[in-house]
Amino acid sequence: MILHITRLSDWKTAQAAGDYRLDTLAQEGFIHCSTREQVLGPANEFYLGQDDLVLLVIDPERLAAELVYEDSYNSGVAFPHIYGPLNLDAVTHVIPFPHRPDGTFELPPLP
Repeated sequence: MILHITRLSDWKTAQAAGDYRLDTLAQEGFIHCSTREQVLGPANEFYLGQDDLVLLVIDPERLAAELVYEDSYNSGVAFPHIYGPLNLDAVTHVIPFPHRPDGTFELPPLP
């Protein structure tokens, strides 16, 4: 399982469009993802205090696009990146991802 943080509205747009694409796919060539162990780092760094977020739980075996683990920020940690649109049938669960009162996130129960 890999995870992707997104707005619920972006997920709904993807469902209407037939696949999930973000600006990062056009700008960087991939969709940023995380493992269960990694997801709180980006959540608290890039999404602090943001509302309407969900976690997309993705089955890597179902991906139509290439999945590559790489260190894109020279952090020494390899994060999963999807090089292409995310096919909707690879998403097994959509889990609400609310922040705590201080704006930080905690990992919700995952399947």
